[in-house]
Amino acid sequence: MKAFVVDKYKKKGALRLASLPEPELQDNDVLVRIQATAVNLLDSKVRDGEFKLILPYRPPFVLGHDVAGTVVKAGSRVRRFKVGDQVYARPRDHRIGTFAEFIAIDQSDVALKPNNLSMTEAASIPLVGLTAWQALVEVGKVKPGQKVFIQAGSGGVGTFAIQLAKHLGATVATTTSAGNAELARSLGADVVIDYKTQDFEKVLSGYDLVLNSQDPKTLEKSLSVLKPGGQLISISGPPDPAFAGELGLNLFLKLVLRLLSRGVRKKAKRLGIRYSFLFMRAEGQQLGQITSLIESGAIRPVVDKVFPFEKTGDALAYVETGRAKGKVVITVAD
Repeated sequence: MKAFVVDKYKKKGALRLASLPEPELQDNDVLVRIQATAVNLLDSKVRDGEFKLILPYRPPFVLGHDVAGTVVKAGSRVRRFKVGDQVYARPRDHRIGTFAEFIAIDQSDVALKPNNLSMTEAASIPLVGLTAWQALVEVGKVKPGQKVFIQAGSGGVGTFAIQLAKHLGATVATTTSAGNAELARSLGADVVIDYKTQDFEKVLSGYDLVLNSQDPKTLEKSLSVLKPGGQLISISGPPDPAFAGELGLNLFLKLVLRLLSRGVRKKAKRLGIRYSFLFMRAEGQQLGQITSLIESGAIRPVVDKVFPFEKTGDALAYVETGRAKGKVVITVAD
């Protein structure tokens, strides 16, 4: 099969198109013929080695975290899917590799593709959908009437999270450029802040939850818009001790992560705010619940550009510009 490979960790490193053997199937795996995949900033960060302390992939490895395609083989213990099923997934860490023609995925990471989406649209959903779900439903437990601030409302996570927060009954604020304000409103945002001309910390107050996806300076400002008892959930760091515990890291790495987040945790505690770092995980059951929301019309995908498979490097470069509205998708096969 053809696949795009990272030969070594390198800032802005190139991807190499390589011929690889078809993935080996384990008993709980389905082999998926990939019809579409999507690009995330996480792909750039993994390629650049930013996560190699916690995700030590050994080059050469295949990049890619989103997939939509068709099951072509099933392992001996697979009961949830059969050959011919149209599925989508965010494969679990250490088993990524969707910039390829085939991938073997544990059945528990997989869900049936929404009936009302094309493969291209479906590929845009898993990573950002699960990130938003785990932040707002699992950790945040957002309830009707609460106020939620979602940063970068025109980005991949933002476009999904706005819709999910509205579905959960929240009042939603977001930041974006003036040119993308109408998109944010069309997705359900009640308050749209132009980050180029307005300071969100001067506009917002008394919020129940902030979903932070920006830099440390923005993270610190976010504390001031929350009410006592509110939650600050960050998907861009810094990692906290609970995350280190979940990963089962050694004592040294646990100490490093504790020190990285000590400043924001202390400030949050002083203000009576809960801080948590979220690094989303693969979860087919949650993806199945997301499928139901999409099929009911509560959430729609937002796809900016679609690239052919041979232009995977260009798709990654476009995502790195930070200008994408929603997701960037790659078509792999018909």
